Amino acid sequence: MTAVTTTPASEVTPARRRRMVAPAVTIGGLALLTVALHVRDPHQHASWGLCPSAALGVYCPGCGGLRAVNDLTHGDVAAAASSNLLFVVLLPFVVYLLGRWAWDRWRGTRRESPSWLTPTAVYAGFAVILLFTVLRNLPGSWLAP
Repeated sequence: MTAVTTTPASEVTPARRRRMVAPAVTIGGLALLTVALHVRDPHQHASWGLCPSAALGVYCPGCGGLRAVNDLTHGDVAAAASSNLLFVVLLPFVVYLLGRWAWDRWRGTRRESPSWLTPTAVYAGFAVILLFTVLRNLPGSWLAP
């Protein structure tokens, strides 16, 4: 269970406007990038530049992420999953965490670190990313972008 603490009114707290700068800039920037990816198709070769790892013949865990965002903005979840399955699976969690961060900043609350966020969980997350990277680089892999 995550504990939420509210800052007492007697303490001097920053204004809501100042608290909201980081979430607003982050979410606003991501929204602008999403619109840009909707308008300028990353499926066109080199439309967003060339990926250094893909140029070396290695697909990193992020390869296909731009195409996945473009596909999602057009409502094509299957094509997005084909471009980068890990991104599509993790996106709802990222959106939830961004929304929770903005809501907590708006309310002036601070959460304790979740009890499940242990070093073992972090290592397991990195292991999943590493496994995904290895699997998508195997010859004939359906995970390749």
